[in-house]
Amino acid sequence: MKHIYGGDEGKRAETLRLVSEACQEWGFFQVVNHGVSHELMKGAREVWREFFHQPLDVKEVYANTPLTYEGYGSRLGVKKGAILDWSDYFFLHYMPCSLRDQAKWPALPTSLRSIISEYGEQIVKLGGRILEIMSINLGLREDFLLNAFGGENDLGACLRVNFYPKCPQPDLTLGLSSHSDPGGMTILLPDENVSGLQVRRGEDWVTVKPVPNAFIINMGDQIQVLSNATYKSIEHRVIVNSDKDRVSLAFFYNPRSDIPIQPAKELVTKDRPALYPPMTFDEYRLYIRTRGPSGKAQVESLTSK
Repeated sequence: MKHIYGGDEGKRAETLRLVSEACQEWGFFQVVNHGVSHELMKGAREVWREFFHQPLDVKEVYANTPLTYEGYGSRLGVKKGAILDWSDYFFLHYMPCSLRDQAKWPALPTSLRSIISEYGEQIVKLGGRILEIMSINLGLREDFLLNAFGGENDLGACLRVNFYPKCPQPDLTLGLSSHSDPGGMTILLPDENVSGLQVRRGEDWVTVKPVPNAFIINMGDQIQVLSNATYKSIEHRVIVNSDKDRVSLAFFYNPRSDIPIQPAKELVTKDRPALYPPMTFDEYRLYIRTRGPSGKAQVESLTSK
């Protein structure tokens, strides 16, 4: 990202073009020179790996309940059709601040809370810069998407850490079933040693090879709606490995839950009318909640309403 904010106008224009092309054609890209400390990235992965390697009774102190998704959960061996899901996870709220409760974050390892607090702060800043770049590429005010999300103090942000243990039968298992992310944008810190993320390209699944010290940026359904489908949310899934476990941190950068999300009026024309009706993020989540991961069926079905 250094060329975006550097002094070379030619390199800046080329970087903006590459990001725009990736958002339109793929729905994801990898970002380097992002300003987040590499030591912090490494520390975040390591501390969560330590957490998941603890005994089950230690982790279950933070188990989620039917009333709240926040906390520790497991989908090891959960059957979806002919395929088993194969992952443990921990979900926590980061923004708005009113939902952030460090008492619900693991106390062990002892450094986890401080590392994740700093990590969340840095990722929120990175997310704001990426939204600014996407706004510029769409021909909108540079603060358009951030304001559409509710502004830097009112947007929604949460973290899901996924742990994929070694799997004896990876051909019968998915770490995470095929889906597009319902929110705005996902900033993914992948495992540094094992590839697992796959994105759909037509009828094929393409394995993403992480660039060292890079974040993977996924467009979510709300960006597709706001851009009137100029940008596409990406259908993706996670495969598992028989030899190595894997940990990844998915930071969901979302609109405030009660703000109506609809195509930007600047992107609506007579030839390209609004493809989606206004809907808050809460309403959208309620719409998809009982359907579960289902490719991109949820957001695509909105266009027929």
